[in-house]
Amino acid sequence: MLQSIDPATGELVASYDEMSDAELASTVDCVHAGWLRWRETDFAERTARMVALADVLAAQRDELSRLMALEMGKPLPEGLAEVDKCIWLCRYTSEHGERQLQSVSVETEAYRSFVSHRPLGVVLAVMPWNFPLWQVYRFAVPALMAGNAGLLKHASNVTGCALAIEQCFLEAGFPPDVFAALRVAGERVSVVLEHPGVAALTFTGSTAAGRLLAEQSGRLLKKTVLELGGSDPYLILHDADVPRAAQACSASRLINAGQSCIAAKRFVVVDAVREEFEQELVAAMGSASFGPLARHDLRDEVHDQVGRSLAAGARLLLGGELPDGPGAFYPATVLTDVSPGMPACDEELFGPVAAVLPVSDEEAAIAAANATPFGLGAAVFTSDIARGERIAETRLDAGSCFVNAFVKSDPRLPFGGIKASGYGRELGELGIKEFVNAKTVWVEPA
Repeated sequence: MLQSIDPATGELVASYDEMSDAELASTVDCVHAGWLRWRETDFAERTARMVALADVLAAQRDELSRLMALEMGKPLPEGLAEVDKCIWLCRYTSEHGERQLQSVSVETEAYRSFVSHRPLGVVLAVMPWNFPLWQVYRFAVPALMAGNAGLLKHASNVTGCALAIEQCFLEAGFPPDVFAALRVAGERVSVVLEHPGVAALTFTGSTAAGRLLAEQSGRLLKKTVLELGGSDPYLILHDADVPRAAQACSASRLINAGQSCIAAKRFVVVDAVREEFEQELVAAMGSASFGPLARHDLRDEVHDQVGRSLAAGARLLLGGELPDGPGAFYPATVLTDVSPGMPACDEELFGPVAAVLPVSDEEAAIAAANATPFGLGAAVFTSDIARGERIAETRLDAGSCFVNAFVKSDPRLPFGGIKASGYGRELGELGIKEFVNAKTVWVEPA
């Protein structure tokens, strides 16, 4: 039995029966058969379906936002923004997907030689609860535009969102057998991955789970894209616009109540501006409002990380106490004097907790930023744009590096991590080509 619990009240939203083994196998077989037909459709048909999908999302944005609020606590304005981003992705892909996937001619001694981008097959997506729509559309829209089919194993607490997504594809006119939501618990993912009809895996979630799925996929020789945890460092240099930096850092840290892989998590601040930055950050985070964490156990885990960091020598500047009353709420919290060996430095904090790491200068800031197993995103704040660009491009070890702005994903740009944050890319031209066979075609005259 899969259950959705309202994290704001603790009340049951809905329960869903799991698929039987026979139903699960039948669904995978059906989607594989559907892919064999879908891969032969032309770009005109795929484009039309993407435009229709954007229209369906636009018509249902209020309903979808309310569903996210019920299942995982996302405030309605953030939910509306998430739906709008999915709409943007659909429209962008409808306009640029064909160009991104067109064959590329290569000059050789052949009569003609080129690289064609052909779909791989059925892509199994194992997706998290924190962005219930965006995470799914981020994989599904490019994958289906490339001629693949999709199977979605969503987090159990957002099963309603998973079924709503499946319905959106149907209402947009996609064939009923090219995208399906699987009602299964996490331990049955391995069974789906073993199915010969599944060609590839995309996973967003914890590093530990990503390692297990990568190991199985490697044994099966199935292509994988992994977007795993992050502990994004934001460098605040001596010449930064500190109030602006603090506002951006607070906004990033509190997106989705801090439950984002690419949220700012470690604030690496040079001593020259540390006191001012801490004051500005506490003011910004202390005046912000946001929703509950998605589950009570997640709140307890964050609170435990805060407590262990304080016991190890960190200082509390804001928050840090469990609130009274119902719901999985946790206050905006700021820790300072954070250093290696503390959970706030070494682990991913998936909640509204900011960790300030004091450093002496720019070189120390870069070293501290890179002293992590993660490598998803990073940002640097400085009034010297040239220096900021140089640091972002050549000195920071992360998949996405921003200057004077917080890290975010964008349909026009590739997104993904390195090191323990995973591999492969989503979005942009690199993302749409992750699940294709880059096929060399060599032609000689008869």
